[in-house]
Amino acid sequence: MTPSKSREDLPSKAWKTVPRWAIIVFLLAVFCIFASFGFVFDGMDMGRQSALSLALSVVIIALFATSYTVSAITLRRRCWIAFIPLLILENICMALLYTWLPKFPPLTHLDSAQLHGFHNRLVFDGLAVVTSVVLGYTGVVVVSIAETRRRLRFELDKAALDTELAAAREIQRLMVPEELPPTPGYAIESIYRPAAQVGGDFFQVIPLGDGQTLVVVGDVSGKGLSAAMIVSMLIGMLHAICKMSQDPAQILAELNCRLFERKPGGFVTCLAVRLDPSGRIVLANAGHLPPWLNGSEIAFAGSLPLSLLASSAPEQVTLEMQPGGRLTLITDGVVEARDTQGALFGFDRTQALMRQESSPLALAEAAIQHGQDDDLTVITILRTA
Repeated sequence: MTPSKSREDLPSKAWKTVPRWAIIVFLLAVFCIFASFGFVFDGMDMGRQSALSLALSVVIIALFATSYTVSAITLRRRCWIAFIPLLILENICMALLYTWLPKFPPLTHLDSAQLHGFHNRLVFDGLAVVTSVVLGYTGVVVVSIAETRRRLRFELDKAALDTELAAAREIQRLMVPEELPPTPGYAIESIYRPAAQVGGDFFQVIPLGDGQTLVVVGDVSGKGLSAAMIVSMLIGMLHAICKMSQDPAQILAELNCRLFERKPGGFVTCLAVRLDPSGRIVLANAGHLPPWLNGSEIAFAGSLPLSLLASSAPEQVTLEMQPGGRLTLITDGVVEARDTQGALFGFDRTQALMRQESSPLALAEAAIQHGQDDDLTVITILRTA
């Protein structure tokens, strides 16, 4: 592996963020400012160049000055790589110019006509210097004002986005439980890691009464703020539905109806598990990854995710968990973790860690180290009695 380069050594990306018109105006401004040097040199040389030689020298000086500017901005500390060849080339061009169009001999005695011509030449050089400098600095000022305004708009937009993301993170912090309620007969552990500042995974542990507990895990299609807003809506719906029904399949079916009416866009995979103190568990799945019991996948025939159809009947399975049994629920961010070569973390690694009875944190960290590409959630439910 080659060592990483420092930020100063890398080519500048400034041109990629500045509007093209601003780059053009700025380079024209540099051209005009340094073109004035050619007119100054002509005045210092007593106007001994021909009109063609003066024009070409002005263009050569301004073009090479513009090239130095581009090199300094794009190469930064490595600009000397371009400066040295450009300097050599500039001197060669000027030498060839004065060889092709040599200067007039020095004026020793001026008659009235020569004096008038010399006066006109100096006036021309002076006006050209003033004009080029004014044009150049006008361009610099225009670009500076435009960039200041653009930067201000960017900062304002960034501040507004940061405020929205902070609000979304706070909502999500409330919606993803940090402390799980007690679950008679079971011990529940969980880990949640969003891929971005806010994510689309969610889970809830909801006491139902009579010692029963509902565990729900899901994944909203998409990422970012829009997914987080849908998650917050889902959680509110879920808690309301649990007051009317304790059957996992009915809960998911009602959740599907409410989501379909609101048409949030995309879809939601969801897995609901009801835990009874006796060890009986009832699972309903709506397009989510199947759970794993003691390192083996629980078979589901399959059903559609939520919000795709107006009516949906999630498949439901009933099992008995023996003391010491471990049920693991995950989202696809675990198995779809992808390394730099594009290889997935996959089901085989996931299953191997589950059979080692790895904690949710260990499983999540293994997927993250492999290369997290999506939000990931891991929940383990251990039968204690």
